Amino acid sequence: MDATLNAAEGLAVLAAGAAAGAINAVVGSGTLVTFPVLLALGYPPVVANVSNTVGLVPGSLSGAYAYRRDLAGHGPLLLRLGIAAVLGAVTGGVLLLCLPPGAFRTIVPVLIGLALVLVVVQPRLAQALAGWRGEDGRRAGPLLLVGVFGTGIYGGYFGAAQGVLLLGLLGVLLSTDLRWVNGVKNLLAGLVNGVAAVLFLALGTVAWQPALLIAAGSVVGGLIGGRWGRRLPSKALRAVIVVVGLAALVKLLA
Repeated sequence: MDATLNAAEGLAVLAAGAAAGAINAVVGSGTLVTFPVLLALGYPPVVANVSNTVGLVPGSLSGAYAYRRDLAGHGPLLLRLGIAAVLGAVTGGVLLLCLPPGAFRTIVPVLIGLALVLVVVQPRLAQALAGWRGEDGRRAGPLLLVGVFGTGIYGGYFGAAQGVLLLGLLGVLLSTDLRWVNGVKNLLAGLVNGVAAVLFLALGTVAWQPALLIAAGSVVGGLIGGRWGRRLPSKALRAVIVVVGLAALVKLLA
């Protein structure tokens, strides 16, 4: 470890990375754990944001890996959704360069609130739309792709709580099986975070010490969180999503 962080600070960042990786694998919003820790340690906001995004990419991918068996056999659908997510992330990164810093953050609480409502009413709404939606959301395909593209824009620009947005969207338009939807969410969020990380690497300065510590912690946390999330009943997972989403709202509005 270099002089930037002492041993205690390094352990704090490592633990925050593990917690964020687990939270991201189960719900999302892990950024709301790691980002404040980096700010508290004295990193400038931009450096903290860049380093946090880069560090959480491995955890997002490990969380998706935990769901590999659930995602098997859905290659064409996942490819379409992945392309939409990546294009959205690129758009979000470009907007980050063009728009004032607070432009998106003014609507973030509204988006998260809407996502939480969708998560809560998802069982009834999804059943009501089941006949129209078709198997694996085929009829909802265009609307689903537009929605994933939109969440990709959000994730590429800001990122925090994008998992809550994806769960609300996918739970209504794709499937009533929230655990399977969570695996899709982890994959898409990993792609978006990866694209954002590449953009940040090209445009900003990464503080590699905290980034690597977050990466190491998030990989372990992502694997643990992914396995735990797969075992949770849909009702319990929905309750966790609502609690974390409300906590994210409070944090962002504070």
